Amino acid sequence: MLICSSALAQNPAPLEPGSKSLSHLDSGTWTYTGSLNTVRRSHTATLLPNGMVLVAGGFAPNSVLASAELYHHPASGTWTPTGRLNTARAEHTATLLPNGMVLVAGGLDGSLNVSVSAELYDPASGTWTPTGSLHTGRRWHTASLLPNGMVLVAGGHNFNDGTLASAELYDPASGTWTATGSLGTARYLHTATLLPNGKVLVAGGGGSSGTLASAELYDPASGTWTPTGSLHTARREHTAILLPNGMVLVAGGYKVVPGGVGHPLLLASAELYDPANGTWTPTGNLNTARGEHTASLLPNGMVLAAGGFGASGDLASAELYIVTSDW
Repeated sequence: MLICSSALAQNPAPLEPGSKSLSHLDSGTWTYTGSLNTVRRSHTATLLPNGMVLVAGGFAPNSVLASAELYHHPASGTWTPTGRLNTARAEHTATLLPNGMVLVAGGLDGSLNVSVSAELYDPASGTWTPTGSLHTGRRWHTASLLPNGMVLVAGGHNFNDGTLASAELYDPASGTWTATGSLGTARYLHTATLLPNGKVLVAGGGGSSGTLASAELYDPASGTWTPTGSLHTARREHTAILLPNGMVLVAGGYKVVPGGVGHPLLLASAELYDPANGTWTPTGNLNTARGEHTASLLPNGMVLAAGGFGASGDLASAELYIVTSDW
């Protein structure tokens, strides 16, 4: 049995650093914490092994950013600048590697060109070092850390080739990229989820035919993709989260009709992927249709969907997806 419960965002007074531990706040509520030093969107956020969060790049109102900053332990709730990226970028990916470094790849650069560059952040020194370049410049792609320590980058979009089917692997040991099997369907703004069996599930996204319902699996052992069951609802800019029971929860997003006019259709629907049989099953709808939101698996097994864009514009609301014990 699946239950969806809403926890709407609130706007209490800002939390003074050191005044109240986040562990003592009421559950299901939001409170202010320290503000970023720089306004940004389409950036990345990576939880580091030391508990800090690295935010890098993104768009400012009139530029693409090279700046990066660190969010300190929630008890202090402060941000401090750290080393600047070598290449300003937005709509890129960031992946925490097993050695504790962060790999940033692709995206739009400061000249609004799609970049092939990649670089590594070292938390020990707070500096960025260039690493091997992608074979294909891409944005709106996905990056997945595989069990063997390699990083799989798949799909995306660039101005020369349009929607991409290509995929490549980053080897942290050599700092180089090698081509791997191409997706069966070119796609961007999709999701990629590492499954317990070591395969990667890619679902939905945008393609040449409009919004996609198709899904496929990458097998690191063979470097190939195989189709799996299609989503009940085509969607892009959705979220995908691996649940503790091994299933994948996909929620929200947009559906764009080819040749359609006006705004894309916002989705409240959600569905579950079962790796055992490769099928999707509808589950409870979001209370608020949303796309471009985030989804986070909480320690208690619930999934928190937060923010995004809704029918009334940018959203502050959040809601919880609850899997009960009688699953």
